[in-house]
Amino acid sequence: MLDQIIDSPLHIGIEAPLVLLVLVFLESVLSADNAIALAAIAQGLEDTKLQRQALNLGLVVAYVLRMSLILTATWVKNFWQFQLLGAAYLLWLVFQYFISSNSDGNEHHGPRFDSLWQAIPVIALTDLAFSLDSVTTAIAVSQETWLVLTGATIGIISLRFMAGLFIRWLDEYVHLEDAGYLTVALVGLRLLVRVINEDILPPEWIMISAIALIFLWGFSQRTVTELPKEPEQGVLSAGEGASVALETQGSRGAEELLSTGALEQKEENPEKVVH
Repeated sequence: MLDQIIDSPLHIGIEAPLVLLVLVFLESVLSADNAIALAAIAQGLEDTKLQRQALNLGLVVAYVLRMSLILTATWVKNFWQFQLLGAAYLLWLVFQYFISSNSDGNEHHGPRFDSLWQAIPVIALTDLAFSLDSVTTAIAVSQETWLVLTGATIGIISLRFMAGLFIRWLDEYVHLEDAGYLTVALVGLRLLVRVINEDILPPEWIMISAIALIFLWGFSQRTVTELPKEPEQGVLSAGEGASVALETQGSRGAEELLSTGALEQKEENPEKVVH
C-alpha cells in the first residue's frame, strides 16, 4: 500500500513531504505501544517527579541509540541476531509482567527501581528494541536517510508526549496496562517472525488494526474511585452530639429558671378573686 502511494505519478515535486508525512504517521501509530510500555516502566519509580525525569533522560539516550540504529540500519539488517535479541527482550518484559501479576498483589506489576539511574537504561533499551521494528519499516518506505532521521526525531518527541499521558491514564483505566503489554508481545512476536521467515510477516495494516483493537479494550473500563462517605442525616459525630447535648441542657435549664421565677412571682402577688 505504501509502495503504491510513493510510486504514484502524483508524487512528482512533493515526494519528500509526502514520504515525511507517511513516516511521521507510522512513527506516531507504532509508538503508541512503545509509549505505554515506557510509561509502565517509569511507574516502577514511586515519585512522579522521578518518573518524568526518567522518561526525559531515558528518551535522550534512546534518541541517540535510535539515530545510531538508523545510520547503521543497512549493516544491522544483515545480522538477524539483533532482531532476535530485541524480540527476546520484549517477550521477556511481557513474561515478567504477567507472571508477577499472578503472584503479586501489588497494583504495579512491571519492573521496580530504587533509583532514577536504574530506570534510565531500561527505558532506553526498551525503545531500542521497539526501534528495530519501526526503523526497518521506515527504511522500507524511504531510502533517504535524512527523511528517516527527521521522521524518527518527530516520532520520539510524540513518544515523550504520549508516554506522559499514558502515565496518568494507567491509573484511570483498569485494562490499559494489560493492553499495553499485549501490544509489546505483538511487536516481540513480529520481530521473531521476521527472523524466522520475513515472507510470512503480516502486512503493516494488520499490525496497526490489532494494536487499535487492543487499545480499545484497554480504554473500555475506568477505575472506580470511592468518594468519602458523608455522615448520614440523623447520625451525629461525637463532637456534634456533645454540643447538641450542651445546647439541650442549656435550653432545659433556661426553661426551669423561667418556670421557677414565674411561680415565685405568683406567690408574691396572688391574683385577686372577684366575686
